[in-house]
Amino acid sequence: MNSSRDGKSYNTNQAYAPPEYLRDGRVTPKSVIFSFGTVLLDLLSGKRIPPTQTPSYVMLGIQKHEEAPATPQHPLSPMGEACTRIDLTAIHQILVMTHYNDDEATKELSFQEWTQQMSDTLEVRKRGDFAFREEDFKTAIECYSQFIDMGTMVSPTVCARRSLCHLMCDQHDAALRNAMQAQCIYQGWPTAFYMQAVALAKLNMQSDAIDMLQEASMLEEKRQEDGNGSLEQFYF
Repeated sequence: MNSSRDGKSYNTNQAYAPPEYLRDGRVTPKSVIFSFGTVLLDLLSGKRIPPTQTPSYVMLGIQKHEEAPATPQHPLSPMGEACTRIDLTAIHQILVMTHYNDDEATKELSFQEWTQQMSDTLEVRKRGDFAFREEDFKTAIECYSQFIDMGTMVSPTVCARRSLCHLMCDQHDAALRNAMQAQCIYQGWPTAFYMQAVALAKLNMQSDAIDMLQEASMLEEKRQEDGNGSLEQFYF
């Protein structure tokens, strides 16, 4: 990802996006420093170890054909399987069926539903939900964007749905940003990681996609063991 400012161009890695890039897509000199520091910490901690051999297609500058992330060893949920196959249609069906079961923000703010502002916000989201079900993804993006911009409520589910909408429209960078935004709202939500895995695969970042898929699977497994399906923490 890159950005220009004062006649200068700044570049940083999509996989180590700084906070301001997630908010408005801006990249500044501080963004590059942030990304470099994140990479350095990962290397020093051993979280990400550079490969000893660079694939030939990278050395030759040839773009590798899009591949699905490798499947983790233990069984995957339907969402995990769909993301492993990069089956956007199946992901859409799952997100429609799960509705807002993982999203308790509306329940916590239910006492505000009678206010005009809250009523307007929910109406915008309903329009987005209808467009999403009908596979009108451009309209869904517009409605969900309006919902988020209103700032009355936060919803990781809306971010995940908007991420899929961008994938359906071949807007892979935007899809990744939305999936990361869902993770910022709900850090332990497997769906946010699954959506990032799909977006990274679409961006031909296979190594990061595999890491994200494995992390999502582990979070999902831990969630099932704990029997905790509710939002653990929201960040406003």
